[in-house]
Amino acid sequence: MTGPGDHPLVAAVKPLVDAMGGEMVAPALAGSEDVVLSWEGEDVVAVRLPQLSDSLDHILAALERRHGRPLAELERKEKQAVVRSLEARGAFAVRHGVETVAGALGVSRFTVYNYLNRQ
Repeated sequence: MTGPGDHPLVAAVKPLVDAMGGEMVAPALAGSEDVVLSWEGEDVVAVRLPQLSDSLDHILAALERRHGRPLAELERKEKQAVVRSLEARGAFAVRHGVETVAGALGVSRFTVYNYLNRQ
């Protein structure tokens, strides 16, 4: 191993950090809000967690990749499924979450609320 990026802990947590939209930094650069991960008593990497609003953007981008096209191009049933998925992940607890999701889906806030009420 030549550096912290080669450590098995870094390789193990990288997919999770990427999925959350987080960032890995050297432990020496860790701020008070970062999570420092240790291995056998040695600080190996710090994880900088995204802000909630950034997480929502990251989740929306991942959903677009999963569907293979912009969310606004999905059929109504698919958009409803996306809204259900986002609600399960707490997307609407984020300030302006409904507006952000509505914009990504190409629908009105009223439509998003209708999708939420149908569940």
